[in-house]
Amino acid sequence: MAILRGGRRIGNFDIRLGLPRDKSLVDVAGDPRLKRKPGGAGTIQRFLSHINQGEGFARPNRFIVRINLPQPIGSLTNRKGLNDLESTQMVENIDMMCNSVVLPNRDINTATAETYGPRREMPYAYSYSAKIECTFLGDKFLRQRMFFENWQKKIMNINTHHMEFYDNYVGSMDIYQLGSFDVETETAVSAGAGQVVKVPKQQIDNASVTYGVRLFEVYPQTIGSIGYNSGTSNSAVEVPVTLNFRKWSNLTIDQIDGATVGKSEGDVPTIKASKDFGLFSGILGKLPPELQRAGRDVLQTTRRNLPIGRVTGGRAFPPFG
Repeated sequence: MAILRGGRRIGNFDIRLGLPRDKSLVDVAGDPRLKRKPGGAGTIQRFLSHINQGEGFARPNRFIVRINLPQPIGSLTNRKGLNDLESTQMVENIDMMCNSVVLPNRDINTATAETYGPRREMPYAYSYSAKIECTFLGDKFLRQRMFFENWQKKIMNINTHHMEFYDNYVGSMDIYQLGSFDVETETAVSAGAGQVVKVPKQQIDNASVTYGVRLFEVYPQTIGSIGYNSGTSNSAVEVPVTLNFRKWSNLTIDQIDGATVGKSEGDVPTIKASKDFGLFSGILGKLPPELQRAGRDVLQTTRRNLPIGRVTGGRAFPPFG
């Protein structure tokens, strides 16, 4: 509302004058606030960018374990007269039936050092909890429980009560984090006459290992009790087992021979390179993450909807690569 206003009608024209209270809406188009570019630098945009760079979150239900039996047990596997609880098929069954497990911790042990002024906590060693709690789904014969009972029989003789040598009953255990999504990649295929073209390839990311640790000197310390209830009919029996271990290492960044994640000399996982969209790749790279994804989707849709895109499946679309 204006401070002072007045008006007069002259012919067919209604002329009004007034003194406005402020001029914030006088030059809206020239407001410097409208010249700021959206996205990119905001906290939410940066957060989403970091999530996308890591290809999403790790899911706690995407895991698998692998138990490696002690050498005296594993070396006799599948021999005539051997207990089936030590067979390769049974070890695979145990790996698949594990429905809960905990990644091990690592602690830095410290001691107080105080000479003058505030004290310091000085590290002098590192340690682990040395225990892993697991649960396994049990089948009708509870073979999963018998598997660990058979392993414990390698530790002590239940008749003579004699204990076996330590190195004869300790094994190892791997815990893997798995991917969660399907990732579309490209692979090079020979087209003849020395030409190589790139074609889309669907990589199943939810079956790939993204992180892994190996526990050393593992053996079953405790086979937990199982509670029965006559009112429960639709749930599976769970076999609780506590495994003891001495140390653990990261299969990706620690140098471990025979590691199934990465190389024998571990390296830090690298983030996959973005897809090349030819002429538009430089333009898309300067946009905020949300606009980059939208631009890629538009290009992919255009490449497949145009006539030449239908013929080639979107693999040849000049001049965009």
